[in-house]
Formats: sequence, structure tokens, C-alpha cells
Amino acid sequence: MLKYLVDTHCHSVATGHAYSTIQELAEQASKKNMEMIAITDHGVAMVDAPHYWHFGNMKILPSEIYGVKILKGVEANIIDMEGNLDMPEEYLCRLDWVIASFHDVCIEPGTVEQHTHAWIKVIENKYVDAIGHSGNPVFTYHYDEVLRCVKDNDKLVEINNHSFSSRPGSEENCKLIAQKCKEMGVKVVVGSDAHISFDVGKFDKVYEIFKEVNMPEELVMNTSAQKLLDYLRKRKNISI
Repeated sequence: MLKYLVDTHCHSVATGHAYSTIQELAEQASKKNMEMIAITDHGVAMVDAPHYWHFGNMKILPSEIYGVKILKGVEANIIDMEGNLDMPEEYLCRLDWVIASFHDVCIEPGTVEQHTHAWIKVIENKYVDAIGHSGNPVFTYHYDEVLRCVKDNDKLVEINNHSFSSRPGSEENCKLIAQKCKEMGVKVVVGSDAHISFDVGKFDKVYEIFKEVNMPEELVMNTSAQKLLDYLRKRKNISI
């Protein structure tokens, strides 16, 4: 079975409802023979999120811990239906990896059309690399329109393993999104959304879906650190 060696969605203890340090996340990743993880604590609109300075100071993090490469990132929150984020550009431009996500504690759900419009604006943001856990049924959108925009802008769609337990109703949506990404040639990333170190690299549900839809290896950007780094370096200056 193809292994995914990069986890693009990990929360450290700096996110108040997560429970492991960056060092502990890296240690578990090393034990699982992973090559790279992204530290993606929640943006500042989340009630227990870290301060802006947390993201501004990520430059002090080593590029590698326990032999695991470290992407310095954020899971930014979408805060309105114009696709604005809770992280200023002066911070986003310093990060290696930016996911943008809807969370209903940060924005009240709207209509399918509003969500679609917001996603398109998010994707057009030059600092955003991937749209996060978009299978959430609370924020449904027009898949074809948004995924076409993702492809046109050479961005990525996250399939989030944690969604299957934390966001009920996501599984069928994620399966459909994965199928459409395959048909449209849209690149995807796999994120554990780990909130404790033991969940780093936990992709069991995504493996099942990708097997079911026969997702092509070339569309999955987690198969090696080098593959994802090459993609990012085409778009931005990164720290590793």
C-alpha cells in the first residue's frame, strides 16, 4: 500500500484544545518513519488560538526535529463570506504552509452560494496553499466550481482524516470531493488534523476513500517530502 510520508495538518499545544508540543509531534512522526509534518495551529479568531506572535516567531523553529522536516504554518480561519482570513498578510507571507478553513465557531454558516463565493476568494489569495476539511456538511458548496478554481490556481484540496469523527456527515462529501478531484486532475493533500501527537500520520479513513475512488498517486502530494517541497518552492520562498 502506498504510504503518505507527510502530514500537512498538525496542532501543537499552542492551540488551546490540542495537547502535544511541537517536539512531541515530531517525535511521534519520527517513530512512524514520516519525512515531514506541518505545524498548523489555529488562526487568531479561534477562541483558544495563539497570539499573532506565535506565528511571527516560528522562524526560531528548527527545520528538522528528530530527522523530521518541519513546515511552519497555520490553519487560518475564514471570517466572512468574502473569503477574508483572520491572519494578516504580514504574517502569512512568513509561513511555509497556509491552510484556510471554515469553522462554525468563527463564522456563521450561510448558503451554498455564499460558501462557494468565499472558497473562490480564499483560493485566489496568493498566500493560501490548501483549502481545509471542505467536506464539512455545515459549509456545503458547489464542488465543480470551487475545484475548477483550485486547479486553475494550482492550489490543493485537503482530505482531512479527523473530519470523519469530528464533523458528522463528512464522509460522503469527502468521497465525492476525492472522486471529482481525480476526474478533474486536482491535486490533494492528506491531513490527520492531529490534536495529540499519537494521531500524527493517522490517515486510515482517507486511505479507504482513496482506495475506493482509485486516486492516482501523482495527484497526492504527501507521498514524499520532496514532492510537496518542490510544489511549494514553485510558489513561494520557504524556510526549509
